[in-house]
Amino acid sequence: MNGEKILVTGGAGFIGSNLCEALLYKGYKVVCLDNFSTGKAENIKHFLDNKDFRLIVGDIRNYSDCLKALDGITYVLHQAALGSVPRSIKDPVTTNEVNISGFVNMLTASKEVGVKRFVYAASSSTYGDSENLPKVENIIGRPLSPYAVTKYVNELYADVFHRTYGIDCIGLRYFNVFGRRQDPDGAYAAVIPLFIKNLIAHQPPVINGDGEFSRDFTYIDNVIQANILAMFTNDREALNTVYNVAYGERVTLNQLTENLKELLSRFDPKIGQVEILHGDYRVGDIPHSLACIDKAKRLLKYNPEFSMKEGLKKSVEWYWENYSQDRNN
Repeated sequence: MNGEKILVTGGAGFIGSNLCEALLYKGYKVVCLDNFSTGKAENIKHFLDNKDFRLIVGDIRNYSDCLKALDGITYVLHQAALGSVPRSIKDPVTTNEVNISGFVNMLTASKEVGVKRFVYAASSSTYGDSENLPKVENIIGRPLSPYAVTKYVNELYADVFHRTYGIDCIGLRYFNVFGRRQDPDGAYAAVIPLFIKNLIAHQPPVINGDGEFSRDFTYIDNVIQANILAMFTNDREALNTVYNVAYGERVTLNQLTENLKELLSRFDPKIGQVEILHGDYRVGDIPHSLACIDKAKRLLKYNPEFSMKEGLKKSVEWYWENYSQDRNN
């Protein structure tokens, strides 16, 4: 890398911290920018002493923080965002400020300092009310939440910045990413870590609706692979576009929950007897999600290594090791 540095915004978050760790392991120099609104210090504590790692506490809504973090940076992996459909419905203003204004700040600052490439976290929520399955990058519907609007606007800005200023951008539409370090706590916890924590504590998970909504759950290591491929591809055709990042298979929430019970029962047989409850459908949810990953395979040479079941097995092992001691607390 000849001393080139990579900036990971939101680097103390779930996906960002895993990217930082993977890049450090490969010998790259990494700068992490995070304001710790959703990121956690514990996610990055084990490499704070690494000489190739630098933490900058700052906010992408502050342009000067963006410029500070970009000093000497060649590549940007922009993961910083305010996630969660329900959170965006409750507070669209803050979601817009972080996900759009913050995104434009990062793009503008990256353009000003002349970064080689800007790779950003896009979202499968962009497909909105499109009923096409599998989801193909060039066919989208109307957004179903403020969060989805912000992620689509990111794609529009990236395209305009490339055509206007010449900065090379790649958007990665993540499909329901899960894995180690994903936060199981809080009002907006994702379904997999939340259900795992509930089951470990023998508490009934609550599925929104009848459980027949389906998702293309994507293990974190597949996402890491896609980011690294997008960052370093030399294929000009692969630049300035968006890609689905997924495994390419879907499972219903009912099937997911049964899989989790089966995997966790190997550690604690009583988990197999935990009841599953059903609640109301959640506003803004897409009924079915399944990615076509042919474009990423062809242009990025993306080849996801972990199926959902393989990823669930690794995730369950990680959560059992880190959360089972809290079951009686």
